Formats: sequence, C-alpha cells, structure tokens
Amino acid sequence: MSIETVQQMSRSEKLKLMELLWEQLSRPDETFESPAWHAKELGATEQRLAEGKEQVMDWEAAKKVLRRWFE
Repeated sequence: MSIETVQQMSRSEKLKLMELLWEQLSRPDETFESPAWHAKELGATEQRLAEGKEQVMDWEAAKKVLRRWFE
C-alpha cells in the first residue's frame, strides 16, 4: 500500500486501517527481538538511578513534562 493510496482513503477507511494495524501490533510477537542498544540504555538508566542521578516520576507527571517540552 502506498502513501498515495492512504491519502485517497476516506477518514472512516483510515480509522479502520489504523485500528487493524494497532490490533496487529499490540499482539505479542515471539519473533520480535529488541535491539541490543535497548538493553544497554536500560542498564545505563538503572545505574544512574542507583547513583541517585536519575529520578523516578509517575506517568501522569511525565506526560505533563513532555507536553511542556513540545509546546
């Protein structure tokens, strides 16, 4: 499917397509493997947390901070 095809779709068709894609992507995929750098970054974050250089923030507060960054 090309971008041109999607652009020609009605809003309703696009929403249906998006729902289908989300349904497919939200299912577990045993063949999907996170890249190695994910584990490396998680380890670095855990290290900063252990050293007191990283703060834990609840998700609602984090969303507010992120929204302010992109306003």
